[in-house]
Amino acid sequence: MCVVAIALDCHPDWKLVLAANRDEFHARPAAPLDRWAEAPHVLAGRDLQAGGGWLGISEAGRLAVVTNIRDPDGPDPEKRSRGALVGEWLIDGIMPEGDGLARYNPFNLLLHGPDGTLLLSNRPEPQCTPLSPGIHGLSNGHPAEPWPRRTAAERALADWIAAGEGEDALFAMLRDEQLRDDMGAPIFINAPVYGTRCSTLVLVDGAGRGRIIERRFDAGAMVSGTNSFAFSWLG
Repeated sequence: MCVVAIALDCHPDWKLVLAANRDEFHARPAAPLDRWAEAPHVLAGRDLQAGGGWLGISEAGRLAVVTNIRDPDGPDPEKRSRGALVGEWLIDGIMPEGDGLARYNPFNLLLHGPDGTLLLSNRPEPQCTPLSPGIHGLSNGHPAEPWPRRTAAERALADWIAAGEGEDALFAMLRDEQLRDDMGAPIFINAPVYGTRCSTLVLVDGAGRGRIIERRFDAGAMVSGTNSFAFSWLG
């Protein structure tokens, strides 16, 4: 499970604001947010089990974040890791098209680049939707179906913008453990086996200057580290 909210062209200071929680088994090995050795223009965390990423930026002006879509049958081991979608976009600007979408287990993929922002999915059928200015979200359901956790994150991001608050308040929003009756899961999942592993913010201003910040959590939901990088999208 993961939850992502993104604001496009609707903040007075930031052209793009993204706030996301990555939920995963705590035992699954991962490298923290950093520059990738083979592609130093990429800033992202890395899944050390399958080798891909879940969220990151490229200094070539690109951003990617992927979530799985819940499948009662579980992942198909014959299909490619969804994390490869993130790496291919950030390193080389490659996005899956047509039949290529079916090579992966069910996913939602948000891609941002110089030409705009797209939301791709391969369930219930392949789709690619341009995102207009405003607040959008994704989680672990099909893009067209209601998903209360996603809706809660979108509303919280809208409230943050309206309040004119800073990064600490945005991280506090991602740390919300309140279990609302209609959510199924809180924004932050505090559980010892499978829970929120990290919270990530991306903020980019109108000139392309930005920051990406990752705050990591251990199995007890205690902060275990923070990495932060400034970057510039030139173009």
